[in-house]
Amino acid sequence: MSPEQAAPLLCAGLTVYSPLKHFGLKRSGLRGGILGLGGVGHMGVKIAKAMGHHVTVISSSDKKREEAMEHLGADEYLVSSDVESMQKAADQLDYIIDTVPVVHPLEPYLSLLKLDGKLILMGVINAPLQFVTPMVMLGRKSITGSFIGSMKETEEMLEFCKEKGLASMIEVIKMDYINTAFERLEKNDVRYRFVVDVAGSKLIP
Repeated sequence: MSPEQAAPLLCAGLTVYSPLKHFGLKRSGLRGGILGLGGVGHMGVKIAKAMGHHVTVISSSDKKREEAMEHLGADEYLVSSDVESMQKAADQLDYIIDTVPVVHPLEPYLSLLKLDGKLILMGVINAPLQFVTPMVMLGRKSITGSFIGSMKETEEMLEFCKEKGLASMIEVIKMDYINTAFERLEKNDVRYRFVVDVAGSKLIP
């Protein structure tokens, strides 16, 4: 595996792989949801599909539908503001990996989970998230979280990605492009990871 491909997997790949393994979800036949299609989310789709899961991408708009379905191989695409579609999809998912890093309601996504389903939080949010308890109680659902993973899981994840031929969608840049890269990150204008080529950059004028 090339260094530029291995590097982003140590973050995005591991962040998704770890909870799928830890919570007993690393088995085929499950139905999973990926909430938010960014750096972590796009690897979530790839890894879950490689594990044999039926994967639904959940997003706030329709603009990433083609990307999710045609390029990443998602099975379904849900727009969270489409009330009718969300209602039709209720009680169908074994888990949802929530990668959204801003405050958002949890109820719409809890309603998508089956009995004993898990909502796994991965977005770092420094404000309280709210939900009404019946949404959890009636389906014996769980709200939990996961952050990166262990060294052992890192080794397993890299082997898994190598075996399945998985790679992050990246854009390799040089050091002199860093400021522009940060500006593009603020505009969400990257698919889906920048990788800095330090060795190939002219660091000494």
